[in-house]
Amino acid sequence: MNTFDFSKLNLGVDGDSITAGNQWSYHVVNDLGFAGQHNVAVGSSVWYKRKYTANGVTVETQDYSDPDFAGISDGWEPTEDMNEMQKRMNNCAVVHIQKFISEVKSGEYPVPDVFVFAMGTNDEEQCIGDAEAALEGKEASLDKAYDEANAMRWCIQTIMTEYPDARVFVCTPIQTGNPEHNAKIEKQIVTMKKICGAFAVQMIDCFHNSGICEKFEINGGEGRYLRDGLHPAEKGQCLEGKYIGKEIRNNMF
Repeated sequence: MNTFDFSKLNLGVDGDSITAGNQWSYHVVNDLGFAGQHNVAVGSSVWYKRKYTANGVTVETQDYSDPDFAGISDGWEPTEDMNEMQKRMNNCAVVHIQKFISEVKSGEYPVPDVFVFAMGTNDEEQCIGDAEAALEGKEASLDKAYDEANAMRWCIQTIMTEYPDARVFVCTPIQTGNPEHNAKIEKQIVTMKKICGAFAVQMIDCFHNSGICEKFEINGGEGRYLRDGLHPAEKGQCLEGKYIGKEIRNNMF
C-alpha cells in the first residue's frame, strides 16, 4: 500500500469563520500527522479587496505592508466607526496571504509544504467576477483583485510563486441550511473550477462531497452538522476535516 509521511510537512491554511482556529484543519493535522499548521483564517472574510464609503469618507483594502496598516477585523454587525470599517475591508484572502508570507519570511512559521484555501462563503454574488477575463495574461493583477475571480487568481498564483514546492488545494464552501445561499455557492463553484483548472491545483468539492447537506440543516438553527445553519458544530468540523484530509492524502500519493 502506498503511504505518505506527513510528519515532516507543514500545512498552510486560509479561510473564514468556518476555518479560523481549530476546526476542520485541526482534524486534518491530527489525522494526517502534519508537523504543524499556519492558519491565517479570519471570520467574516471574503476572497477580494473592497471599498466602503459613508458620510463622504471612503476606506478600501490596504496592503499588509502599508506603514499605516489598520489591522484586520472579523466584525460584521453595523457600525459607524470608520477605523473598524477599514479593518473589515482588510479582512480578505488577499491581505491574509500577504500576512502569511510576511510571517513565514520573519521566521515565525515554516515554509508550507501544503496550502489549503477555504474561502467564499461570505462572498457576494455580484462580486464573483469573470474567470476567463481574470485568467488573461501571465501575471496576476493585485489592482484587479476586487472580485472573486481576480482575487482567487492572485492568491493562488502568489502562493505558488512564493512556495513553488508546495501543493495547493482549494476547498469550495460547504452547503448551508439556506437554499438561496447554496444557489449562490453553486455559481461560485463554476468560477472556482475554472481558476483551479487553469493553475492545475485540485479543487476539493466540500459542497457536493463532504457529507454536509442542506436537507438536514436548519437555516438559523441547529441541524445534523451545523450549529446555526452555517457554521459546523464539532461533529461537522470532524466530518469536513476527514473529507479534506482524505483528498489531500490521496492526491499526495
